[in-house]
Amino acid sequence: MARTMTPEEHARIAEAVRAAEARTSGEIFCVVARSSAGYFFHAAFMVTLAIVILSLPVAYLLDLWWYELKPVTLVAVQLITIACALIALALFPALRIHLVPLSHRYGHAHENAMKQFLGRNIHMTAARTGVLLFVSLAERYAEVLADAGIDAKVPQQTWDSVVAGLIDHARDDRIAEGFVEAIGAVGALLAEHFPVAAGDVNELDDHVVEI
Repeated sequence: MARTMTPEEHARIAEAVRAAEARTSGEIFCVVARSSAGYFFHAAFMVTLAIVILSLPVAYLLDLWWYELKPVTLVAVQLITIACALIALALFPALRIHLVPLSHRYGHAHENAMKQFLGRNIHMTAARTGVLLFVSLAERYAEVLADAGIDAKVPQQTWDSVVAGLIDHARDDRIAEGFVEAIGAVGALLAEHFPVAAGDVNELDDHVVEI
């Protein structure tokens, strides 16, 4: 999703959070990230490694074809090629993530989700019932992080189902619909285990945060 979310989409998500929290003492917080890392150094390492590895068989083939390639020339060509690749990565940031292994992308996205969970004080609710719905668009990654109070009562397969829905909607550029659906599902779980009580206080903001 290249565009930013519209005010109408923000309003729909905030309203969905308010409606869900009206039935529970739990708290729901939503974050959508454009990307969870810059990936320049990761991509630079992969490009440099690839250039060095590929240059060796090329040099060997040139030698077989009786073309003399001095070591200093090989090193110079490697350095020039690496420099050009690094300039391209600096000028076109969108290229970087395609050069990073999937496990590293997911690792950075998960780390970002954890930072949001802690940084937004979702773990500080009175009953430990805060739930973070997190999507990182560049990595095509979604995660639900639930605090101890609710996580102990819900099987992992249920959270996985919510994540799958978020990813499916994000893939179709319907991120707001994905959040609204996920909020409804999480709200139902929270209402089942932690129904709203008298004097309940809204402990977290209801709006979606874009980073």
